[in-house]
Amino acid sequence: MISVAAELAGMHAQTLRTYDRLGLVTPSRTSGGGRRYSSRDVELLREIQRLSQEEGVNLAGIKRIIDLSNQVDALRARIGELTEELDSARSRRGGELVPVPRTSALVVWQPRRRGGRGQSGSGGQKGDRQPGSDG
Repeated sequence: MISVAAELAGMHAQTLRTYDRLGLVTPSRTSGGGRRYSSRDVELLREIQRLSQEEGVNLAGIKRIIDLSNQVDALRARIGELTEELDSARSRRGGELVPVPRTSALVVWQPRRRGGRGQSGSGGQKGDRQPGSDG
């Protein structure tokens, strides 16, 4: 109920409606369309008030701070998921992952030519350079 949330947050109910309209706080809705504020919503309302009154941050700045905080929370959760996935992969492979060094080497592979000019074996032609040869 908006009046209870407003009292808990130390704000006027109209302020909560404005914050909802601006997307700063998005309470759940009852079947009749009324706002239902959770304890997390009330905590967020208090933080909005603190940022506005004590820190002097405008509402656009507060919205950006909230959005960035939500992104950080989502990224932390994803890091947790990836850490679990990595631990699982390590346990399946016996706990050993081997780092592969970075390199800028380029390897070009060409199939050996077959037959021709009476040569057998390497299939190379006179003047072809073979890897490891001096000339």
